[in-house]
Amino acid sequence: MASQRDVMELAKRRGFFFGANGAYGGVAGFYTYGPKGAALKDNLESAWRDRFTVKQGNHEIEAPTVMPEAVFVASGHLDGFDDMLVECPECGVSHRADHLVEGATDVEDAEALGPERVGELIAEHGIECPNCGAALADEPVEDFNLMFETSIGPGSGQPGYLRPETAQGIFVEFPRLKEYARNRLPFGVTQIGPAYRNEISPRRGIIRIREFTQAELETFIDPETDEPPLEEVADVEVTLYSAVEQDAEDGEPYETTVGEAVEEGVIGSDWVGYYLGVAQGWYERVGVDTDRFRFRQHLPGELAHYAADCWDAESEVTGDWIEITGFAYRGDYDLSKHAEHSGESFTVFRQYDEPKTVERPTVDPDMATLGPEFGGQAGDVADALESLAARDPDAFDAETVTVEVDGEELSVPTEVANFAVEEVTENGEHVTPHVVEPSFGVDRVLYTLVEHAYREDTVDGEERTYLALDPELAPTDAAVFPLVSNDERLLELADGVTDDLRAAGLAVEHDDAGSIGRRYRRQDEVGTPFCVTVDRDGLEGDGPDTVTVRERDTAAQVRVPVADVAGELETLLDAETDRTFTDLESAYGTVETDVETA
Repeated sequence: MASQRDVMELAKRRGFFFGANGAYGGVAGFYTYGPKGAALKDNLESAWRDRFTVKQGNHEIEAPTVMPEAVFVASGHLDGFDDMLVECPECGVSHRADHLVEGATDVEDAEALGPERVGELIAEHGIECPNCGAALADEPVEDFNLMFETSIGPGSGQPGYLRPETAQGIFVEFPRLKEYARNRLPFGVTQIGPAYRNEISPRRGIIRIREFTQAELETFIDPETDEPPLEEVADVEVTLYSAVEQDAEDGEPYETTVGEAVEEGVIGSDWVGYYLGVAQGWYERVGVDTDRFRFRQHLPGELAHYAADCWDAESEVTGDWIEITGFAYRGDYDLSKHAEHSGESFTVFRQYDEPKTVERPTVDPDMATLGPEFGGQAGDVADALESLAARDPDAFDAETVTVEVDGEELSVPTEVANFAVEEVTENGEHVTPHVVEPSFGVDRVLYTLVEHAYREDTVDGEERTYLALDPELAPTDAAVFPLVSNDERLLELADGVTDDLRAAGLAVEHDDAGSIGRRYRRQDEVGTPFCVTVDRDGLEGDGPDTVTVRERDTAAQVRVPVADVAGELETLLDAETDRTFTDLESAYGTVETDVETA
């Protein structure tokens, strides 16, 4: 198993990712993706888009990353998007208090305990500042809001925030998005883009950073009528770490199927179960090691206020389990809140199969009486009477009815309200959709893929490091090497092969620097699945010119006609085909060459 140091050193050396702004000393929590990392990240996002947008038939949007303050007042982020902070009295460095407790005790979920209890645990266990060793006992543990604040426009402008999740960009646009979906449920909207959290103590490379990328899907459903196609994933095998197992003294993750877990009520939502099954297949597709992967259910103290059931996909990296995706049934919380604060309609009209005749309480307040009695509050009183009639018709049985306006209780004669119950024919009703959300942390998935793909072995007596990345994700599809750099014919043919491969849509690197062995090692370390070597042996004889194609993981080589190389590699790299390098070996035969260590 690779250490974090091994992974971070390789990532920096080979251009996957590294701390940003190094020329100015750097700022914790910000990383730059180098050429290989940007390509890997792009391929990962494309694979996600293919599965969760295209194959699911969903819509994709791109919303602004800066949003006005009102959005986050409605969403609750201004009041409850906090982490626990404790500051060292000696060096002044701030730390994530719950992480300190988890690192020094057996407590696994200190975040759920609250600031007061976390402060007590810091004192009980004599926890010290990791930076300078000063005692943190009796230092206050406070909630710290994680959002980055900004100002929209010149001067003081309009207060705004960098979005802490991409989801709100989808929710606030629901009134228009539902029109694009022709007002029919269910429908899904995806978004891939940056989000920002002012982390107290960024750490572990790109695992916990302040600017990161999310890939989120918000599925809008009618909770009474819409069911997921659970049968498509019922037999998918998953490893679950349920809340019950976490609470048990000897509890452990266990293997089951999605269908069994939903049927037994372990997974409380059919929709969440469905997306766990879909995601399991996707993780396997992109190369997550399933022996180091599980779904963990949130404990009651962890559940967000809006979530009825929530599971995290977790991967094991450098000996620890990290969350890489969250799956939540968010109910109607988000749309209801935005409807309440914005005054816009966040509902969808559900058409009945047949019209229904129903009794509906109504009021028709006498404004000629309410105006002189309540002045400027008359309109609010009328609205309050209408709301009360819908909510509690029995309140109009007495001679007077009481409503609350701006915190003040006001009495109105019932006859002035003109309360009545009328029979009306309805063709349907307005429904506030519920939301099911899989939210993927792209950076954490990417780190998982790099560590899970990290390998060390020996080839021809020489130790090597390589990344066994799935070819679909590899930053470079193939590398082309002329065996020597002083033979014009080899160079010309290598250039032609490179052009052919690029014309076929492959990402190709042309490398003629250094020994061929060193060139192989460079490509192995970045996960390039195939290397094409142009040597003199391939140009001799009466037959067509040939080149060797080397497979990364086994270092096996086959000799392939130049005219066939582009087509063969294009097929091997196509995730939709079943052709493998073994098939290539069967077709062309394995060859032994001495170029591996040349």
